[in-house]
Amino acid sequence: MKLEELKVYQLAMDIGERIWMIVSKWDYFAKDTVGKQLVKSVDSIAANLSEGYGRFHYKENKQFCYYSRGSLYETKTWLKKAHNRGLIIGDDFQSLEKDIETIAYKLNNYIKSIGTKTDRKPTDSEIY
Repeated sequence: MKLEELKVYQLAMDIGERIWMIVSKWDYFAKDTVGKQLVKSVDSIAANLSEGYGRFHYKENKQFCYYSRGSLYETKTWLKKAHNRGLIIGDDFQSLEKDIETIAYKLNNYIKSIGTKTDRKPTDSEIY
């Protein structure tokens, strides 16, 4: 299976682009404070998944998935801060928050599948 076929990776890439589009419209101060942190953390979700996927040993892949999960929860914090400060409101916030929860569920399932069954890359049917 290719990295691009992993649903959790696809979702991580998608949410990164959606957040980028939202943050790009903010004023300078909001971008420079909350925006940069939010974009960096959300982009790290997919980046760490891809780095781990490209590693030789399944333990390294799993470690980078843990980093990805850390970035996911950091994103959740910055998203909440953006919401509290009136930068992301209404449907945008609720949709992104729901997607964060979906990614967390799928990422945890992916982590559980790594290193099982002869230590090979898992298939979609093993993850979902």
